[in-house]
Amino acid sequence: MPICISPELPAFQALRNEHIFVMDSDRAAHQDIRPLRILVLNIMPKKLETELQLLRLLSNTPLQVDISLLRMESHVSKNTSQSHMDAFYTTLSEIRGQFYDGMIITGAPVEQLEFEEVDYWQEICELMEWSKTHVFSTLHICWGAQAGLYYHFGVPKYPLEKKMFGIFAHTAEYKHSLLLRGFDDVFYVPHSRHTEVRREDIEPVKQLRILTSSPESGVHIVANRNGRQYFITGHSEYDRNTLASEYFRDKAKGLEIELPKHYFPDDNPEQPPNFTWRCSANLMFSNWLNYCVYQRTPFDLTELPLRNWDWEGEI
Repeated sequence: MPICISPELPAFQALRNEHIFVMDSDRAAHQDIRPLRILVLNIMPKKLETELQLLRLLSNTPLQVDISLLRMESHVSKNTSQSHMDAFYTTLSEIRGQFYDGMIITGAPVEQLEFEEVDYWQEICELMEWSKTHVFSTLHICWGAQAGLYYHFGVPKYPLEKKMFGIFAHTAEYKHSLLLRGFDDVFYVPHSRHTEVRREDIEPVKQLRILTSSPESGVHIVANRNGRQYFITGHSEYDRNTLASEYFRDKAKGLEIELPKHYFPDDNPEQPPNFTWRCSANLMFSNWLNYCVYQRTPFDLTELPLRNWDWEGEI
């Protein structure tokens, strides 16, 4: 897929080196098609790493996708230079009047705080409310999923006795989901979190359906039955070595951290980890862009606030 990003973005050359088709804005402007407009709220601490991970997955279809990066105006990133944020990121106040086919809300390292204690909580609530009339389909990841379930449906999160950390086997509970087309009977997903959402809080909410789960890591993907919101508790976008980096980082700090489960061969951290979730990750993002966004979003995005989307659609 020709993914349209600024050639100055560090991920641009990295993707080119991986032989992924990236297109700069000048070339895209001369093509007589309407690209999908995808907004990415990146609230992960290592922003350049997350940019590359998500852009790699969003580049796996024949569709042209125009990416915009979003930041929280009420929060200053501690791990990414301000010059990078100023050059490549926008804010809600700057795009409030625009419309998007899709949006991704990433995880964030704030899950052990109560939602209302997060310094940008009011701003992200404003964004999630805005998305209902300005974004056709929103993908929420990890803490972003917990925040979305809590804001939209009042679903709480709970602390875990120990970190959910590793690669876990998952199965589909609703095999007819558009998001899961072509999935194997068992597929693998990385998790790295200290909190969880619970089935008993989700199942009574009539607007929600659990799509996938794991006997070890619990609820995985939850969908709004109108097909416009997906809540994903894992990190399919992670690279092969992301969990290893987290593990060795915490070990170096002297923190208590167990080996990630089902990750290092023979639980030997000196061995390179197997990459067992790459195919399902690519397929999930491809399905979202194609079936959940491209096949259903209105051609004229200004119709989004004018139409009644509160119907049960395909998920």
